[in-house]
Amino acid sequence: MSLTMFVREDSTQYIHHDQLFKQLIHTFFTEFLEVFFPDVHEHIDFSTIKPLSEEMFTDLLEGESRRADIIIETKLKGQDTMIIIHVEPQSYGQSNFHERMYHYFSLLYNKYRKPILPIAIFSYNENRYERNKFTIEFPFFHVLTFQFLMLELRKMNWRDYIYTNNPVAAALLSNMGYTEKEKVQVKIEFMRMLFKIEINPAKAELINGFFETYLRLNEREELQLMKEIKQLDRDEADFISKLPNSWKEKGLREGIEKEKRKIALEMLKEGLTIDLIIRITNLSREEIDHLRKKL
Repeated sequence: MSLTMFVREDSTQYIHHDQLFKQLIHTFFTEFLEVFFPDVHEHIDFSTIKPLSEEMFTDLLEGESRRADIIIETKLKGQDTMIIIHVEPQSYGQSNFHERMYHYFSLLYNKYRKPILPIAIFSYNENRYERNKFTIEFPFFHVLTFQFLMLELRKMNWRDYIYTNNPVAAALLSNMGYTEKEKVQVKIEFMRMLFKIEINPAKAELINGFFETYLRLNEREELQLMKEIKQLDRDEADFISKLPNSWKEKGLREGIEKEKRKIALEMLKEGLTIDLIIRITNLSREEIDHLRKKL
């Protein structure tokens, strides 16, 4: 099996998107198939996975080079035949994308001459109709029909995945079909999923960083988030407070200090530790000590 992602060399934004998806799926490849393509997962012999060297393909007609960043070789269970799985992340609409997928398929088959399973991941911020077939035919003869599996994230209901405890599903909640009003709840559920998933800190940071890239809260939403956090179980709240969060990156802002102090007072009344309150509100120890004296 070979998982292959192509990066457009002429687009910085696309490279950034592709690199994020590449790192996420490469790190959690088993989990990716398990949650989104269970039928594929069932047949893969993951004990035979072998990363191969990076490949570069050049499109002579369009004058573009695309790099195959991840190529992993493996087998199907109970078989000796090697297969290739090609995963292509797509962050923008493209009318001929289905033809591009066939082009990649042809290049890979010409290179490896092995069975190929192509998968496309669509992550743009709109609902589109995507074709997963490319056909060549004449009025008098049908030459071929090429098909690929696809994952249309924006059309997926994020609530269907919050109980999976799957790291890839957690990260990709940020790209699924939620409304603006649901953004805070999506982030709360993401952090709760991350709390329940037993992975090392480095992988947790990867998942959190991916999520934060695609789902950003404004100041009002950040305040709502902090209010929601204090309603959680103490262990969950303590874990969440240690994550790099958007309000920490932006720092303290004029206009929301009063609300933060109000939240801190409520936390003090409920007996939360000062260290925990500092991590959640980003207030200084001196400010919280001052508030505590008012109680």
